[in-house]
Amino acid sequence: MAELDTVIHAPARLRVVSTLAALPRDDEIVFPRLQQLLDMTAGNLSTHVRKLEDAGYVRVVKGHAGRKPVTYLALTTEGRRAFEDYTTTLTALLKGTGA
Repeated sequence: MAELDTVIHAPARLRVVSTLAALPRDDEIVFPRLQQLLDMTAGNLSTHVRKLEDAGYVRVVKGHAGRKPVTYLALTTEGRRAFEDYTTTLTALLKGTGA
């Protein structure tokens, strides 16, 4: 029986990854917008994004918009593949087939 990816499986990280997966491939979102969409505190979101970044699932790019610092987040190719594998495994588990 296949195992669920524990990095993604945590509820907050699952919300982050599924939101980023809904973006078009190679698209990104600014940190405050993701924070707003998920209704998470900046600290909580940062903690989960760091875990996903460490796993290679999320790309974090810090830059500036004018003089204002901005952080862009995107799902990596590896992250998108991991999420697809996760959803496939979860679907199989829910159907009782266990992949």
